[in-house]
Amino acid sequence: MKALLSKAAGGPETLVVEDVASPVPGAGQVRLRVHACALGYADTLIINDQYQMRPARPFAPGGEVSGVVDAVGEGVTTLNKGDRVIGWCFWGGLAEELVIDADKCVPIPDAMPFDDAAALLFSHGTALYALRERGELMAGETLLVTGASGGVGLAAVELGKAMGARVVAAVSSQEKLELALACGADAGVVYPAGAMDKDAARAFGQALKQALGEQGANVVLDVVGGDYAEQCLRAIAWQGRYLVVGFAAGIPKLPMNLVLLKGCDIRGVGQGEFITREREKYDASHRELISMYSKGLIRPRISQRFTLAQAGQALSLLATRQAVGKLVVTMTPLAVIAGRDRRDPSNLPKS
Repeated sequence: MKALLSKAAGGPETLVVEDVASPVPGAGQVRLRVHACALGYADTLIINDQYQMRPARPFAPGGEVSGVVDAVGEGVTTLNKGDRVIGWCFWGGLAEELVIDADKCVPIPDAMPFDDAAALLFSHGTALYALRERGELMAGETLLVTGASGGVGLAAVELGKAMGARVVAAVSSQEKLELALACGADAGVVYPAGAMDKDAARAFGQALKQALGEQGANVVLDVVGGDYAEQCLRAIAWQGRYLVVGFAAGIPKLPMNLVLLKGCDIRGVGQGEFITREREKYDASHRELISMYSKGLIRPRISQRFTLAQAGQALSLLATRQAVGKLVVTMTPLAVIAGRDRRDPSNLPKS
């Protein structure tokens, strides 16, 4: 089988497609014939040894997969050969086959396309955990989302609206703002790309206050960090909740006097620990998201699809913050729904 491998720390240009041995599932594991792998910013970090987890090399990046079970290890009773599933694995997904623990797989409806399936759980799961468990978002409150055109950001916009909040999107371009508004955001702010001087920071802060209103944001979901974080914190409401999700623009240094003056909380959103410590609740959230998808309440916003050979291009877009929505790599020449071809092969992107 073919896999896109990280053999040395570095950027997407260091990845190579190679033939590797087909993996064999052990006890409690299954082997998936991978159909799709969704990518996120964390994948750009893990290949450069900047993520909290550092797998032994060589390894394939990609932690969000969907596919079909084609082999079952000893002791597995919850899955059978031929089952269509979503799997989460942190790495290993950019390969034609993947061995994964059976308890990290979630069955999906026959009507759910593999690309949508791969793009659903990580982004929407992170956003749901952030908003409900950590942010305690209530109907009628105001939610500010930074990076609101990315996978987690757009998911937070959708879920925030579904939870009855007024949603303000903060993004780096007018094009991205139009997408966030189309996905349900009530208002938005375009912030400058790159480092901000004092004048730019002041202008961003004023724009936030105008969009949020006099009260400010009851909940801030921040996936960007960097120079933008302080202005978002200044725009938070009294006793607001600031959710730290990611640092696409770098790790910020926040003035703690603002926390005192606002009476607000800064709360970390660590989904990895949530999976380990509150597994039943985590599994229930997956079932809820699949149900919401089936009812048409949420939908992954896939902006581009790539072949395995093109996956490095996708990671480059993520690394340079040019990606909009979710980027998905398809392993098979045709996306398949319930055993039927989804696309005409003549429409596939050229490698």
